[in-house]
Amino acid sequence: MSEFCVSTKSLTKQFGNKLALNDLTLDIPHGGIHAIVGSNGAGKSTLFRLLLGVETPTSGICTLLGERSDNISANVRGKVGYVNEEHTLPGWMKVAAVKELQQSFYPDWNHDIYNKVIAYFDVDPKQKVSVLSRGERAGFNLSMALAQRPSLLILDEPTLGLDVVARQSFLEALMFTETEEEMTTIYCSHQMEEVERIAEQLIIMEKGRLINNSTPDDFCARVSCWVADWDAIKSKLGNKDVGIPGFLSRREIDGQQHILVVDQGDDFGDFLHGQGAKDIAQLPVNLERAINAFLTTNHNKPVAL
Repeated sequence: MSEFCVSTKSLTKQFGNKLALNDLTLDIPHGGIHAIVGSNGAGKSTLFRLLLGVETPTSGICTLLGERSDNISANVRGKVGYVNEEHTLPGWMKVAAVKELQQSFYPDWNHDIYNKVIAYFDVDPKQKVSVLSRGERAGFNLSMALAQRPSLLILDEPTLGLDVVARQSFLEALMFTETEEEMTTIYCSHQMEEVERIAEQLIIMEKGRLINNSTPDDFCARVSCWVADWDAIKSKLGNKDVGIPGFLSRREIDGQQHILVVDQGDDFGDFLHGQGAKDIAQLPVNLERAINAFLTTNHNKPVAL
C-alpha cells in the first residue's frame, strides 16, 4: 500500500489565463476525515477532477491510492466513492432499481451498511428518484457510496442546499456508520459548523495553493484574538492595519477593538502596549472564526505544520 491515500507534487492546472492550481504539493495519509475548505475559486473542485482523472494537469503529478491519476486502473476506481452537491440520479428509475444497478458494479457491496445509512433518511424504495427531496437524494447517494466499501470517499459540498434536518441526518450517517475497512474521507464544505464538527485534519486552500494542513486544534492555536482600546494605536499607526504583525481582521465591539492575528505569541500584547493600547486582553478563537478570518484576509502564504 502507498504511504499516502492522495498525493500531489507541484500540481498546476491552468485554464487560459486562469491559474486554478498553483504548484500544489499535498499529502493525505490513509484514514480519518480530512476537510478541505477555501473560498470560491480556491481550486478544490479542480483538484478533485485531476485526482479522478477527469482533467489532466498542466504540470506536476497527482496519485490516488498509489496510482497516477492520469492512468487509474478499474480496480482503484472501484475503491473510490464520490458524492457531490448535485446528487444527480436517473429520475425515471425507482430507488430500488437504481440501488440494484449500482450494486451490480460492486461485488463487495455491503447490504448492512446500505440499510443502516438509508434508515437515516426514510427513503421508500418504491419511489421514483424524481420525487425524492434534495435531502433524500443526498442520503441515497451517501448510502450507495458507503455500501461500496470504498477505501477513499470524496464528498464535494454534499450538504449544499439541504435544510437543517437533512444536514444533521447526513452528518450523523457519515460519522456513526461503522465500516469494516479503514476508509479515508475527504470532505469539502463551505459550512464551517460541519467542518468544526467532523474534521480530524484541516486543509485550507486559497488561489490554488495550500496554506494550511494541520489538525483543527493546531490551526486554532495559530490564530489569536486581542481586545484593546484602539484610540492610542490609531495615532501611532495612522489607522493602517498593515502595521500590525500577522494581521487578519479587526472590528469594533462595545467601543473596543477586537484584533485577530496569526502566528503571534504572547509578546503581541507587548507590541500593542508599545503602540499605546490600553486594557489589553486575549480571547479564545473558535475554528469557524479563525478560518473565516484567514480566508477573507487573503493570507495565502503556504504553511506546513
